[in-house]
Amino acid sequence: MTQVKIYARRDVWAERRGEISDLVQECLAEAWRLPDDKRFQRFLWLGSDDLVAPQRGERYLVIEILCFTGRGEDAKRALIRTFYERLCAALDLGAADLELTIIEMPAVNWGIRGVPADELTLSYPVEL
Repeated sequence: MTQVKIYARRDVWAERRGEISDLVQECLAEAWRLPDDKRFQRFLWLGSDDLVAPQRGERYLVIEILCFTGRGEDAKRALIRTFYERLCAALDLGAADLELTIIEMPAVNWGIRGVPADELTLSYPVEL
């Protein structure tokens, strides 16, 4: 399971939500082989006063990837590099205007479809 939280200023990014969503999913598919039908994204739009990051511009995006443990360091590095290559180019962002955090937790800590997630059979790999 992978969930994505995207924090950004509403006045700057809201009209491009679909484009951002597609780019995020493409990165996850390329680096982690996540199927498109497993897209789970939350956009947390903020007012101009709600995102305090003086060293960053108004186009600053913060992306959190919440996922099961199991992906190795190379897989995590590949995902981070893919995000910076694709999103920065497609959205005309400098590297300082994109921040990505991968937050992992054991599958047993997730409840999905009525059971602890470690009891599920997934259609995609977690051990990469």
